[in-house]
Amino acid sequence: MDSSATMTANTAKRKSMPAALWALTISAFGIGTTEFVIVGLLPTVAQDLAISISSAGLLVSLYAVGVAVGAPILTALTSKIPRKKLLLGVMLLFILGNGLAAIAPTFGLLVMARILTGFAHGVYFSIGATIAASLVPANKRASAIAIMFAGLTIAIVTGVPLGTFIGQNFGWRATFIGVSILGIIGALSSAVLVPASIQGGKALRIVDQLKVIKSPSVLLVLAITALGYGGTFVTFTYLAPLLEEVTGFSASMTSLLLLVYGIAIAIGNIVGGKVSNKKPSKALMVMFILQAVVLLVLYFTAPFQVAAVATLFFMGILAFSNVPALQLYIVQMAEKYAPGTEDVASALNIAAFNVGIAIGAALGGKIVESSLGVGATPWIGSILVFIGFLLTLVSHRRER
Repeated sequence: MDSSATMTANTAKRKSMPAALWALTISAFGIGTTEFVIVGLLPTVAQDLAISISSAGLLVSLYAVGVAVGAPILTALTSKIPRKKLLLGVMLLFILGNGLAAIAPTFGLLVMARILTGFAHGVYFSIGATIAASLVPANKRASAIAIMFAGLTIAIVTGVPLGTFIGQNFGWRATFIGVSILGIIGALSSAVLVPASIQGGKALRIVDQLKVIKSPSVLLVLAITALGYGGTFVTFTYLAPLLEEVTGFSASMTSLLLLVYGIAIAIGNIVGGKVSNKKPSKALMVMFILQAVVLLVLYFTAPFQVAAVATLFFMGILAFSNVPALQLYIVQMAEKYAPGTEDVASALNIAAFNVGIAIGAALGGKIVESSLGVGATPWIGSILVFIGFLLTLVSHRRER
């Protein structure tokens, strides 16, 4: 091939990269929406299917279990499949899962649909970052990954409140239909724009994963992720009934407050990323102790509307601010104690995030069913986050 042809090919490739990244972002937006929108729909789903709020909470916790399984295990089992084919297969599973949720006649079938969708989620975010990074030069990989993950943040800010609004006004099934359509758009965009020549990494064998989890330092960070991040979900999972039953807001006002919460999360992501670049363990200690305090304060402010909204905003800022630090910290530990297993460590951390969500949602459900009631979820969530702080303190001192 002559030099002019090479230059033309390279130019075309560069021009296609942003479009391919946005295709990944669209899919990330759909996946982020389907993960968290159920939080705002729990009362609606519970009423329609004649189940308790705590039972409806299984739609959050078992989805998280699906992600936790999908991230490390399914990623390893599918490591030999070409990346684009795997990406499209995962999106097809995502579309089918949400489509099944939209028509599910029973709660049991709805739970199965959520677990299937969780499988798709786990694999997508495990391979999505690698695909995004492969689309750009080495010095732009972080920016490419950030663009893809922006879909998740945008979903929390706009997709969740919009999906909640649709569900409350047109039925919760309409929300899942809408998310399925987003999945179709994402899949078609990826089919057209993502190059077929993307190279996969080394096959992720089970022994590779075992190499990572043999490290006490890596295991400690995974525990920090599960408890420090997951503690907030004791409250967040049941935020809609908390705001309606304890604070006294209407369902429509709750949708608006979820938008405010999403904006706070977006701010927290930006701030959390900036303060975590050099010393993630120090940043995590500060963020966890602040979140534990804010959750405890919410227990006291929840009955008062103005104070509750103010506390909710700070809770949102802190809830996801720890994500960049946790991701960086696990990679640092893998680099230090199990070089070459950074991708597996990242997949395991995705699993840990969702184990945390499952623990938080399940514990929150028990609290809601107990004599304590939904109003007690903030202070109990605060305890879990504080345990995450203590574990981070231990890890920080070990690594000095």
